Amino acid sequence: MKIKITKRELINFEKKILKLFEKAKIPYPVHFSGGNENQLIEIFKEIKRGDYIFSTHRSHYHYLLAGGSPNDLEKKILDGKSMHVFDKKLNFFTSSIVSGCPSIAAGVAYALKKKKSKKKVWCFVGDGAEDEGHFYEAVKYVDGWDLPCTFIIEDNNLSVETPKEARYGKSEIKWPKCVRRYYYKRTYPHVGTGKWVDFSGVKVGGPSF
Repeated sequence: MKIKITKRELINFEKKILKLFEKAKIPYPVHFSGGNENQLIEIFKEIKRGDYIFSTHRSHYHYLLAGGSPNDLEKKILDGKSMHVFDKKLNFFTSSIVSGCPSIAAGVAYALKKKKSKKKVWCFVGDGAEDEGHFYEAVKYVDGWDLPCTFIIEDNNLSVETPKEARYGKSEIKWPKCVRRYYYKRTYPHVGTGKWVDFSGVKVGGPSF
């Protein structure tokens, strides 16, 4: 895919949304991307127009790199849709449920193979979703049936605020070839902004938002 947005534009978009949040213009949960711009730009160069993209509650960068309009995305966020961004024209879908998309992605990949389509499925998850049985089942199904689906684990070593070692010790699963991983250090706190914002006396947006 030809990338139409730059690293700097991605970062500036999130900074703009952050400022709106801090000014109490967005009284809804917002999950920021940041620190993973380079990795995502390289991955999206492999994605072809028409491929199916499944994202998470943290979907801003994915949507913009898929060709989504920054203005449309800003409107969605202001309308409270930061965690569930959809665009059928771009075959772009999300779920705010942890590991909510892998099984759906596997099903779409199965249908594409049955239709002998050349399209692929790309499913992004965090390392927190990697802990879930739904992810394991979807990976096993895709690998077993050799389906056109790639799972991308975005590993910042955190599930909310808990690192992997605290969650399951030193265990590491060697996933099959349909699973890829990249590591990054987050720019923003995992959720909220790390600050409390007062919306007419109701405090929201702290570090454990």
